[in-house]
Amino acid sequence: MTPGATAPVRLADIVSGLGGELHGDDQRVITRIASLESADETSLSFLAQARFKPLLQATRAGCVLVRADMLPLVPEGASAIVTPDPYLYYARLTRWWLARKRQSDAVGVHGSAVIGQGVVIHPTATVGAFAVIGDRVVIGEHVVIGSHTEVGSDAVVGSATRIASRVAFGHDCRIGARGTIHSGAVIGADGFGFAPFEGRWEKIEQLGTVVIGDDVDVGANTCIDRGALDDTVLSDGVKLDNLIQIAHNVRIGANTAMAGCVGVAGSARIGAGCTFGGAAMILGHLEIGDNVHISAASVVMSSILKPGQYSGVFPIDDNGSWEKNAATLRQLHTLRTRLRALEKKITP
Repeated sequence: MTPGATAPVRLADIVSGLGGELHGDDQRVITRIASLESADETSLSFLAQARFKPLLQATRAGCVLVRADMLPLVPEGASAIVTPDPYLYYARLTRWWLARKRQSDAVGVHGSAVIGQGVVIHPTATVGAFAVIGDRVVIGEHVVIGSHTEVGSDAVVGSATRIASRVAFGHDCRIGARGTIHSGAVIGADGFGFAPFEGRWEKIEQLGTVVIGDDVDVGANTCIDRGALDDTVLSDGVKLDNLIQIAHNVRIGANTAMAGCVGVAGSARIGAGCTFGGAAMILGHLEIGDNVHISAASVVMSSILKPGQYSGVFPIDDNGSWEKNAATLRQLHTLRTRLRALEKKITP
């Protein structure tokens, strides 16, 4: 089967499920979602940006998602679904598509899974092979626990959340509904807490937990440490990429997103609607306000309360000032050469 393909679906079924204005044959059958370049007559594709118009005109896709102003560019013979935001429609289509594909997943607890005492598992949930579920865990409806995943005692997994294989979800931790945790993630490991004493380090037990809201995505090999006393908290809609470190007692506001390799040190407070580019670093005990956007590889060394775009490591500044300074730095060698030449002229 072609990658990404699934059971055939009619365009009429897609529009019925997701809306949009269909132009063309509503009985046309689609078997996969594809890019404009790789699509064939049984594929559905989309045009999200006007600069890709040449790809739209050349595509072999059976159906495309487009805005109304792009409809005249759809190749003859192809169908189109007109929508104000094709990229958003595409995002919702992927979820609708995958949900159909997952309907055939086995429901229930695999015979090799280890289930503790007092566990509550909803009849619609799935627990995979060799998973380990600790005592008193609560697993909601339509939850999927992947193979070789461990869910610690007294943890709670909300409805329709999917935890992939080989995840460690620690004791007392909680995640809400419709979340996703990808393979290799560790939720609820001890935070980095040690007291110095006579040249060595005394362990501080981490007594808090991790509380994750609804609709949160956690990428592969991302680590979220439990709190030292208070909890580490991720609010609804937070999106974390792969290989991110969230230290103990961090609090992240709703719908904040972080790209790969971001690091957040302990007790930082991050507002809602923020974005962090890849490998950005946030020092501990800082406060980041709502709608703050940090460019990739920037180091945040002081609190930022004003919304806006911030960049740089020398040190971080508002983006406009940083760009001016960066432009000046590009001329630094030339300025140095000119200064030396002037010094030679005026030196007796």
